[in-house]
This record gives sequence, C-alpha cells and structure tokens, in this order.
Amino acid sequence: MIMTLGGAGTTIGMTDIKQRRLTLPIGCHTGLYVGDCVPFYFCPRSIMLYVLQQGKHPNLTYRGGQGPIVHLEGDLRASVQWAQQQGMRWAFTLSNAGAFYFESRCNLQQLSEINWDAVHASKWSGTGVSSLIKEGKQAEFLIENAFPWHLVERIGVLGQGTAQQVANVIRQAPYRPRVEIKPDWYY
Repeated sequence: MIMTLGGAGTTIGMTDIKQRRLTLPIGCHTGLYVGDCVPFYFCPRSIMLYVLQQGKHPNLTYRGGQGPIVHLEGDLRASVQWAQQQGMRWAFTLSNAGAFYFESRCNLQQLSEINWDAVHASKWSGTGVSSLIKEGKQAEFLIENAFPWHLVERIGVLGQGTAQQVANVIRQAPYRPRVEIKPDWYY
C-alpha cells in the first residue's frame, strides 16, 4: 500500500517481493491482495530481519542493519475487532504472504493451524532443520489498508539510541505506546 501511495520513509524490503505482493490474492477475501494490507509477523527476529542484518542480499538497497528498525506490537484480537468495526478485512497466513503460494485464513478459530513451534523457533535453517520451520516462522497477520496508531501497544527497539529517537518522535503524540529496549527481538 505504501509503495502505491509513495509514502515517506525508508524502504527496507526487497522491491521484487513488494511488487509481487501487489498481485498475490488473499484466498479468503475476493479482490483483496497482500499488497493492499499492512503486514505483521507473529514473532520478533523474523527471517527478513536476519536478511537485513546480514546486508548482503543482492535485491536489497537498504544497508542500515537492524539497529534503526523498530518492532510495533499490537494485540491480535483487538486489531481484528477494530478492523471488523471499520468494515476492513483481515487475514493471517500460515507462511510467507510474499511467496508464490501461501494459505490464508479469516477465522481466529483457525489460529491453531499456524505452526507456533516454527513461529517461536530461534533456529530456522541449517543442518537438521526442516524447511517447514522456515516456512512456518514467516506466518503473517494482514490488515486491510491501515493499522491505527492507538492499537500499537509496544514499540521494541534494539538499543538506547533508537529508543531515544522514538521517544522524541512520539513525545507530542496524544497516544504514546511504551518503548522498550528488546535485544532478544534482534539478531
């Protein structure tokens, strides 16, 4: 969505995947595409964050490491309730919504279908690790068009410098979620 609107900020994702997400339909919602949604992982320490930290992928232009990246955390059920009240669609996926194939769900009673062991895994690749772990770790929550600031409950950052920058940015905001230094959310 931000890509199509030309929003401000730093693009840290891979352009080819961002473009592909604009064309990937969410199976449980006719006419809704992954790129129409604000995406959230169910875990910190995402695979994408690892790729960004390594800074070597040829399709990345961002080379700033993980230090300036912030995690926004919200309550899933409160987010779904808000979306429904606004007439906005939401879904979650069982794997990476930017992949050519993924499964989506639009019913919270199906959350058990997410591979939660994979989501919480700290080792998701390498010798002896099933590819199902890597796929499952990338499960996403998607909410149509926007995610309201008042639903952000916590902002996790790597270090004190970023925490201070975030505090300065939100100082005058009527709503200020707590900012926490969470090194265990990073590589």
